[in-house]
Amino acid sequence: MGIRSLLAKPFAAYVAAQTRKWSLNPVPYQHNTMLNLVNRAKYTVFGTDHGFESIRTYDDFKRQVPVRDYEQLKPYVQRILKGEEDVLWAGKPAYLAKTSGTTSGTKYIPISNESKFSHFISARNSTLSYVHETGNASFLDGNLIFLSGSPELEETAGIKTGRLSGISNHLVPDYLRTNQKPSYKTNCIEDWEEKLERIIDETLEANMTLISGIPPWVQMYFDRIQARTGKKIKDVFPDFSVFVYGGVNFEPYRARLEESIGKKVDSIETYPASEGFIAYQDLQHDPGLLLLLNNGMFFEFIPAEEYFNDNPTRLRIDEVELNKNYALIINSNAGLWGYSIGDTVKFVSKYPYRLLVTGRIKHFISAFGEHVIGEEVEKAMSLARKKFPEVELIEFTVAPHVTPAEGLPHHEWFIEFSNPPVNMNAFAGELDNQLRSLNVYYDDLITGNILRPLNITPLKPHAFIEYMKSQGKLGGQNKVPRLSNDRKIGDALKIFTT
Repeated sequence: MGIRSLLAKPFAAYVAAQTRKWSLNPVPYQHNTMLNLVNRAKYTVFGTDHGFESIRTYDDFKRQVPVRDYEQLKPYVQRILKGEEDVLWAGKPAYLAKTSGTTSGTKYIPISNESKFSHFISARNSTLSYVHETGNASFLDGNLIFLSGSPELEETAGIKTGRLSGISNHLVPDYLRTNQKPSYKTNCIEDWEEKLERIIDETLEANMTLISGIPPWVQMYFDRIQARTGKKIKDVFPDFSVFVYGGVNFEPYRARLEESIGKKVDSIETYPASEGFIAYQDLQHDPGLLLLLNNGMFFEFIPAEEYFNDNPTRLRIDEVELNKNYALIINSNAGLWGYSIGDTVKFVSKYPYRLLVTGRIKHFISAFGEHVIGEEVEKAMSLARKKFPEVELIEFTVAPHVTPAEGLPHHEWFIEFSNPPVNMNAFAGELDNQLRSLNVYYDDLITGNILRPLNITPLKPHAFIEYMKSQGKLGGQNKVPRLSNDRKIGDALKIFTT
């Protein structure tokens, strides 16, 4: 047993005890977080504009702090970009996380000195939670890889700026860098395919024990290793035992990833975002993610069906219900206030509060009022594949076809199979039936002959890789939207049809 694994177990027990303390009594922690955030920011531009000095209760907070998305918060961010201090949070941000927005172009999300530690500590605690639950700490003595974007940062108004994954690389303490892969030089390569080859050069002979990244890009890493060696991943990395991922639902990728590995490995799902580290999986047998209610963020929730109302209901953690979709709103120690992160979540337990990420509030199909969401198409796919076990897929996305050349409008599923169904029509029928069972509005439209059943458009091998490359979004933290309410992605994928 190495020194890292030896020290990790007692520290993991301590972290687990502290986590249990706040997770079973979250309301006072969240209330104190709200008051502490308001007090810390009351002399900022935002705090002055919104009367932070008079806020005493949550009702005060709701009355004085409106819900905003990035576009609505942008005037404050622009003042930061011009070099102003004390705008959203005391002082200047330590970093600006650069992300791609669908309507706002490039977004700059502030990360303060306080919130940067929250990011690192939460990532650390997700691993320690696993150590405490399973007793497995030996992976800490091997090599760890984080497939991410470039850690090279630029400066904007004197503030270090880059992708969250690149910023996170700078937060890794020195004691972990000695067994971290890839090297800094390799990690700085911008071209994803070239970078992947250099990563394989560095890791092929290493004792890789933990691998972390977004599932489709980890799959690409595994595919390239298998192409070089002709071996399963378990035979290349026999001590590989922990897979850490986030950003997408793992289920559509699980079967193929496990087949590539050649054995079952434990996995830890995390929910990091540029806006804050929100949740992580704390139990191996439970898919729910523990919401981090003592992490410098005060959370609010809007029922998803009310999100686009003029005056939607805003709820605290103690007011949410199980198995109901909510838009997630955060208030953070980076100076994000009433900020709509764009995700929808559903709680699966209380005390402690665990959730599932169910989709994006603006990623849906409702061309005819059906409002099909990401959770529903992923669940329909999962259920259909259980009845067609031969089916293996690489990736898929769904778009409406409102004006087809012939026949009724329908939903078009663009699917890249690694092993297609024996009977494509039967599989499409099962997929449609599953979606109808999950969404009553979609079922009504099919029954009423307003829509016809879905159509599957199979795609050529590497279609999604080529599509993402064409968009300049290959690798890193980028991911394919699961569904959209227009034809932009669908039309772009047409050139990759079989």
